[in-house]
Amino acid sequence: MSHRSVVSISLAIALSSFGSAAAQESGEHFWSGDWYLSVGVAGFSAPKFEGSSHNEFKFSPLISVGRQGAGARFSSRNDNPSFALIDKGAVRAGIVGRFVPSRDDGDGNELKGLKKVKWGAEAGGFVEVYPTDFLRARAEVRQGIRSHDGIVADLAVDAFTDIAPDLQLSGGPRATFATSGYYDAYYGVNAKQAAASGLDPYKPSSGIQSYGAGAALTWKATENLSASSFLEYKRLAGPAADSSLVRERGSKNQLLIGVSATYKFNFSLQ
Repeated sequence: MSHRSVVSISLAIALSSFGSAAAQESGEHFWSGDWYLSVGVAGFSAPKFEGSSHNEFKFSPLISVGRQGAGARFSSRNDNPSFALIDKGAVRAGIVGRFVPSRDDGDGNELKGLKKVKWGAEAGGFVEVYPTDFLRARAEVRQGIRSHDGIVADLAVDAFTDIAPDLQLSGGPRATFATSGYYDAYYGVNAKQAAASGLDPYKPSSGIQSYGAGAALTWKATENLSASSFLEYKRLAGPAADSSLVRERGSKNQLLIGVSATYKFNFSLQ
């Protein structure tokens, strides 16, 4: 686990050092200022596992920490738990993490005979840019820990606009890329697994995992409480789409629909 955490730890140290140096120049601590902690939960219908043709209802946490901006900060349920170490208004960057649940044949008969994927995490960094006051682009790059040893990169662009005083509509394209270490865990089928499962052997390479689009309608109930309904569609591509698990027992088309609620806590540090 230690060597696979080097990327995220190094990034955290580098960004922290940059933030500390900037703070020292201004005569303040790195942590001084106004902050927010946003917590919530999402409930949604999604494929039972990546590549599955059957959906089930799931839950996931929504967590974000960062400095207060001049205006309202756009966020998406696709954003993994993150901590902004650099916040220059139009540009934010920091560390990001994601819990990865285990996967075995209890998640679907299609997985019988395949190796269990252990629970673990993905850790790395994120950067988001606001080229205009109605558009955000965000990229996350995460290293797998325990569950897989690959690197996963998520890219998303969201346009957002208020269609009513407390109602915001947002949406845009998404894409995911990954290295072979990720695909080996979730889409690979070695000779032993092929004999046990009946699937054709498959050894994946690196490349694009999926592309698609998502949309959300968000209601700001109070200054700090908001609720959303969302729809996401993605089509598996590259090594994921070529896997015998997807070709023979699953689907390239993945649809997710659900609702979420978040609450933002505001606080200041000296």
